[in-house]
Amino acid sequence: MRALAIDVGGTKIYNTIVDETGKIVAEVEKQPTPKTFEEIRNVLSKIVKKYDNDVDVVAFATAGAVNNENTGVMGSTGNIANGYPKMDFVNFTKKRVFVENDANAAAWAEHILGSSKNCPYSVMLTLGTGVGGGIIIDNKLMKGKSGAAGEMHFKLYRDKRRKCTCGSYDCFEAYASGTGLMTTAVDITKVPNVTTYDVISEVNAVLEQTKASEDKKTKTERLLMYASSKYVEAFLRWQDDILIGCIGLADLFDPNVIVLSGSMAEFVDVEYIQKELNKEIVTTFTEVKLASAGNYSGMIGAALLAMGVGL
Repeated sequence: MRALAIDVGGTKIYNTIVDETGKIVAEVEKQPTPKTFEEIRNVLSKIVKKYDNDVDVVAFATAGAVNNENTGVMGSTGNIANGYPKMDFVNFTKKRVFVENDANAAAWAEHILGSSKNCPYSVMLTLGTGVGGGIIIDNKLMKGKSGAAGEMHFKLYRDKRRKCTCGSYDCFEAYASGTGLMTTAVDITKVPNVTTYDVISEVNAVLEQTKASEDKKTKTERLLMYASSKYVEAFLRWQDDILIGCIGLADLFDPNVIVLSGSMAEFVDVEYIQKELNKEIVTTFTEVKLASAGNYSGMIGAALLAMGVGL
């Protein structure tokens, strides 16, 4: 069995074919996400028509909350065209169409063949420009009453310091995302045009300098030795904001593992997060890992769900 997997994001659309083992068996194609609803629909229609005869099902991993029928989007993110929730995915083909939130799909890929494999309870955080989330409870994807479970917009603070993309203030996403790191760096350095690249470059330079002499210390311990750097201070505060969120998620869901994925996850000191988290939580030991299902985990997870793998 094979699925056409399509990942619809705010900036890019990916597509490929995935078999029931989770293996990508065709070229991964990529193109910019068009700016209008009609253009997005035309692109998706062309992709489906091109591969419709080569697959058994069509699976969409998409930005935005997806309904519990897995047929459409209830609400999209601010960086995709107006009207996107009206997309009629099921009419692109006569074959079965399955739609899932991209973070939920990635969490399922990790559950079936990645870092949370064989773990009946897990939480996955996707740390990128924003923050996505997927929660597995008793080997089932947690969807909630409407399909919107796993949105990482719980409050981290309450003093309206930082507006989030959702329109509210001080959400976890506003602090733990790549955008959150940049905002934290601006707050600390008072440099208005500082970027996440500036911060990560400084952090990597410090870690490289201390690698030989302090090899027994964790990354965070080595960075704390150089906390006088404003960039390093910003990074450590960002990492602690991620830790605070992880502590809350661990206490709420008592998972076997919290998996960190996304473009910003590789910079997080997982050893530090796991150590500090387990000092604070009231549940039993929770492991913290980096994701291992790969960069296309959203497409893989959506395809596996569409084919019923693991259900």
